[in-house]
Amino acid sequence: MKSILKSVAAAGLGLALSATTLVAGPLMDRINKGEPIRIGFANEVPWAYPGDNNKPLGFVNAYVLGVLHEMGYDNVKPVVTDWGGLIPGLNAGRFDMVTGGLYILNSRCQNVLFSEPMAKVGDAFIVPKGNPKNLNNYEQVAKAGATFVTGAGYNQVESAKKGGIKDSNVMTVPGPTEILAAVRAGRADAGGVTYFTAQNLAKQSGGTVQVSDVSQLPDWTQNWVGIGFRKNDGDFVKKFNAAQKKYLGSPAMMKAVEEYGYTKANLPGDKTSAEVCKMR
Repeated sequence: MKSILKSVAAAGLGLALSATTLVAGPLMDRINKGEPIRIGFANEVPWAYPGDNNKPLGFVNAYVLGVLHEMGYDNVKPVVTDWGGLIPGLNAGRFDMVTGGLYILNSRCQNVLFSEPMAKVGDAFIVPKGNPKNLNNYEQVAKAGATFVTGAGYNQVESAKKGGIKDSNVMTVPGPTEILAAVRAGRADAGGVTYFTAQNLAKQSGGTVQVSDVSQLPDWTQNWVGIGFRKNDGDFVKKFNAAQKKYLGSPAMMKAVEEYGYTKANLPGDKTSAEVCKMR
């Protein structure tokens, strides 16, 4: 009798779990009501940034729009915010996914459900022309006692600490424009950003800053990029990952991101987001 009751209880639990799994998250509820998918991003050239009327530009936005199209979803609304507001805004329901170019980090995995990786990207510094203090990695910045500037909420804040830079020597600012301004004005000796961003800032500087020698950065500065979702939108993320598997690296995808500098060298390889969450 006990074994029968256990079997019935187990079956009931299994049905309950199945029912829970099938319940649509808030994003699918919005889609089923005909409401737009709201994509959140900041002004991070060439990752994701607003054009005229907040048109979503940048390689992450181009990529996401391509995946959503594969899924049959073209009703999209851009929501622009500052970088530090991306994860809080997502979890507050102000938008449905973060397309701003988030590195998959263990600290972020506690608050965000990531898609499978869509890119692998390394860090870089912007430094004054000629790199007078020879700052090419975090350890060199720490040894020189140099001032390091990066964006509030950027992964480079954690990297600076890991590389031994004192908190008192780390300056945080809203974003790339302010990072470039700090280095150009001499308020900071090096600015920590991604390689894509560093290249763009060097172009904007008119030759006053340059990109550091990224070959001197350690392997642990390589990071994987994912699309961020709320934890309760797992049903949608499962569908997104299935569509991404077909789209990632396809001719259509590579054509869409080409103008922003994304190449096959930036494809993420075979790491899963779960693996990256553990290692990063």
